[in-house]
Amino acid sequence: MNTAYPFSAVVGLDDLKLALLLNAVSPRVGGVLVRGEKGTAKSTIVRALAAQLPAVDTVPGCRFACDPAAPDPSCPDGPHEPGGPSERRPSALVELPVGASEDRLAGSLDVERALTEGVKAFEPGLLAAAHRGVLYVDEVNLLHDHLVDLLLDAAALGTCYVERESVSVRHAARFLLVGTMNPEEGELRPQLLDRFGLTVEVRASRDPKERAEVVRRRLAFEADPAAFAARWADAEAELAERISAARDRLAGVRLPDERLEQIAAVCAGFEVDGLRADLVTANAALAHAAWHGRGAVADEDVRAAARLSLPHRRRRDPFDAPGLDEALLDELLDRTSLDDPPPDGGGGGRLPSPPQDGAPQDPATSQDASPERNAGSSHDAGPSQDAAPERNTGSEQNTAPSEDAGLSQNAGPAQDAGSSRDERSAGGGGERVAAVAAPHAVPLLEVPGVGEGTAGRRSRSRTARGRVTGARRPAAKVRDPHVVATLLAAAPRQRARGRSGAGLVLRPDDLREAVREGREGNLVLFVVDASGSMAARRRMTTVKTAVLSLLLDAYQRRDKVGLVTFRGRTAELVLPPTSSVEAGAARLRALPTGGRTPLAAGLARAAEVLRAERLRDPARRPLLVVVTDGRATAGGDVDRAAGLLAGTAGIVVDCEDGPVRLGLAGRLAARLGAQLVPLGDLDGIVRAHRGREKGKAA
Repeated sequence: MNTAYPFSAVVGLDDLKLALLLNAVSPRVGGVLVRGEKGTAKSTIVRALAAQLPAVDTVPGCRFACDPAAPDPSCPDGPHEPGGPSERRPSALVELPVGASEDRLAGSLDVERALTEGVKAFEPGLLAAAHRGVLYVDEVNLLHDHLVDLLLDAAALGTCYVERESVSVRHAARFLLVGTMNPEEGELRPQLLDRFGLTVEVRASRDPKERAEVVRRRLAFEADPAAFAARWADAEAELAERISAARDRLAGVRLPDERLEQIAAVCAGFEVDGLRADLVTANAALAHAAWHGRGAVADEDVRAAARLSLPHRRRRDPFDAPGLDEALLDELLDRTSLDDPPPDGGGGGRLPSPPQDGAPQDPATSQDASPERNAGSSHDAGPSQDAAPERNTGSEQNTAPSEDAGLSQNAGPAQDAGSSRDERSAGGGGERVAAVAAPHAVPLLEVPGVGEGTAGRRSRSRTARGRVTGARRPAAKVRDPHVVATLLAAAPRQRARGRSGAGLVLRPDDLREAVREGREGNLVLFVVDASGSMAARRRMTTVKTAVLSLLLDAYQRRDKVGLVTFRGRTAELVLPPTSSVEAGAARLRALPTGGRTPLAAGLARAAEVLRAERLRDPARRPLLVVVTDGRATAGGDVDRAAGLLAGTAGIVVDCEDGPVRLGLAGRLAARLGAQLVPLGDLDGIVRAHRGREKGKAA
């Protein structure tokens, strides 16, 4: 039997502990999204919490964990009589793998048996297994969008619906949802972020003593898990008892109207969209008050709830990182406060104390798990502690809205699109860094033909979701039957089969499955000329803005993106293919220009990247976007390099301007077999848009 690492033994991570505990007290809070770099004990602490949740009484033999005191009337294994026999089970911990299918998540109806045998057979999925327990999704940002939608709908409604070909099944699915993600691998869409109740940003501590304590405890656990768990057994038992007591206390906690108006004022002050933030903050404040043993919500409960429920809801632009202006939060709370400041700055109970038999003192268990603790201090209790120097992952507090349309900050001095200078110095050698304007709409660029790649919104593709374009004989078990085609296949054989009633006589070989066509996401590889010729006449500002607009388009269409730049004598892979377009935007903004133009090196580097990606992800079709004026002033055979990219769908964005044009980008497009798009066709859209806006204003 595997022994989970004790929750009480995890060092630090106070905000994460608090967010998880609030959800354990009140599932209405809506789950937790944990954002952080690798090796910060995200998985360890989630698994540790599941072991502390109270056991649940269930109906014997029910696959959906129905409560015998109040069974689900729509349970597929029911009906169950209230007050019937029961059995006690530990709270479930269910992990959803990134590669799971929709059927694995929600469950599946055996439509083949329904059509041929008239039997409604349902195989429960992970949502059923997680009912009244914990559903843990590691790398939730890498999960397909339609699965995230389905998952969050079930979490919000507490019910899972499975609809297939006029056959419907539903069952209860109430669980504590915890998602973890590394922002470096891509962000969730803002509308999906909003569906998580709370969010916590975690980073590994840079304090050597705390890091050493993490390693010391982990080594002790790995050497003898049972003995280590025994040392923390008292603290774990006290924690479990306190969770149970807070759950019982929750129904009696009052939320006065004045306090509710304070929550609404805070949410309005942060200009969050919709009312979900108000509901989540109210539920989290109630849970926080119950956790600390109070009978009514107080100022500190509202503050703790707002710190966890608002950061991810302030994101206005896809390139924005979640963050919270705590000075503004303090100002709003002070303005609406109903309480006198507590004399000791704290309030309520404490987490259980650590064992007294020589075990190290744990900051998280010896101090109040209140929001006043530093959210950035997190320590890894797992085996893969990241000892790398601190990186900026976008988790710093956002003290003011960005002046540059919410784009990621440049590596150098801030400079917005309205600056009187288009470029600034980036060091020696005549290098310059051009400013970037706000992104604008761009035309759809797509890969020709029909692919079979990952679901997205760019190119045509045969997918499991989309409009039905035909039917075919199934190669395996039928998951998506085409009913009309099945009936048409069976109809001519009815007399031979001795049909004698109103219904059709179906056989397995009559079954046909639907062929669907939708849209796929592609790998969009940008190859950007950053040489000195591109820095002339404000051209690089226009180029960067166009590429940034294409990056935003790639984000909205669910693409992976990569960025190759070339200047001087070499080409560089600035951004390896990733789903994190935020990283691409940051690198683009900081991109210096200057030097000669090694066009052949840039094309050859792009060919290397695409070759490696075909091996890694063969189903994802690439789209090459070359942004250049076509000049080649450094060594290398451009024709030979272009030949390496033969057969790759491509776009050449012609950046040449001025009264005299050489047409070099057009020749490059012909060599690549790519479509030529003048830069003005991209930039003209924003000028036309601005003209319309001015007309409206007038």
